[in-house]
Amino acid sequence: MSHLFHPLQLGSLELENRIIIAPMCQYSAVDGSARDWHLIHLGSLALSGAGLLIIEATAVSPEGRISPADLGLYSDDNEAALGRVMQALAKHSAMPLAIQLSHAGRKGSSRPPWEGGAQIRPDQPNGWKAEAPSAVPHAEGEDTPAVLDEAGLARVRADFVRAAQRALRLGIRGIEVHMAHGYLLHQFLSPLSNRRVDAYGGTLENRMRFPLEVFDAIRAEMPAEMPVWVRVSATDWVEGGCDLDSTIALAQALKQRGCAAIHVSTGGVSTKQTIPAGPGFQVPFAARIKAETGLPTFAVGLITEPEQAETILQKGEADAIALARAMLYDPHWPWHAAAALGANVTAPKQYWRSNPREFPDLFKNTRTAQR
Repeated sequence: MSHLFHPLQLGSLELENRIIIAPMCQYSAVDGSARDWHLIHLGSLALSGAGLLIIEATAVSPEGRISPADLGLYSDDNEAALGRVMQALAKHSAMPLAIQLSHAGRKGSSRPPWEGGAQIRPDQPNGWKAEAPSAVPHAEGEDTPAVLDEAGLARVRADFVRAAQRALRLGIRGIEVHMAHGYLLHQFLSPLSNRRVDAYGGTLENRMRFPLEVFDAIRAEMPAEMPVWVRVSATDWVEGGCDLDSTIALAQALKQRGCAAIHVSTGGVSTKQTIPAGPGFQVPFAARIKAETGLPTFAVGLITEPEQAETILQKGEADAIALARAMLYDPHWPWHAAAALGANVTAPKQYWRSNPREFPDLFKNTRTAQR
């Protein structure tokens, strides 16, 4: 059996294979609530044969959204709308669902990418005052965010916990806490965005304090069998920002707190970043975190070919492969990977007759007859 199609255990959650669909913002919700697009989009991905589907960055509060059209899980309406989607998916797919819980911090109140992604100022329609660790805008000329005081920190912690509790009620099987890509918890971690002089700023220990408090608060409220893990940006790609050594220290602290895995990405906190993008360019970060902490790691970033994914796992550089844009481009990527690697994959019975003649055993447990 190929490494890519070998099962993976995350706490008590067993994945059928090591293909993980990474969270991808759709900017298609209304007041945080999922709509028909989410049913179509997630439904397509749930039929792909991947081992796990992580629902897009989901805001824990209205002010925690990236854009006015972000998915949220902060109200009863949000919970009911996402529940409708999940109930439909469960009728046709046994793929486990996880969710990425997030707060955008100073990157909030922005337009969707297809509208340019610029900040919406608080005095403009659909805009709001963003909040952050420090009064440092994300980009030059943007509105200065409000600084979170002690009461604000308590509110945000509670918002993460309530969102996780809603996810648990919905039947979500895993929680990914978003500490990457320049959003709020990453903003606390990075000295580029955290200029505080209290217990939450300055030293690495202090900068890690609030993200770890959020993780602890979620972990404490989840059942022991529910895996909770974290997505990190292993480097800011800016001198003076977070680097791999500081991320390893964070991962080690998370491991002590019962973190199930580390999903390793990079960048996002500074407009000055210079990213040397190329095939698998983030994999070495996942490999080092795995080697030094022993935590399962998810590698992501320009991993597009089955053989490339298989090699990463064979070399022990990661425990799973997370795909984002590659899955949007080809929602049947796991089928094609199974064919290329001599494995088999779960597919809906309605599609069983589609397997190519040269791969008669591509789909698991098939039973078909012609009339």
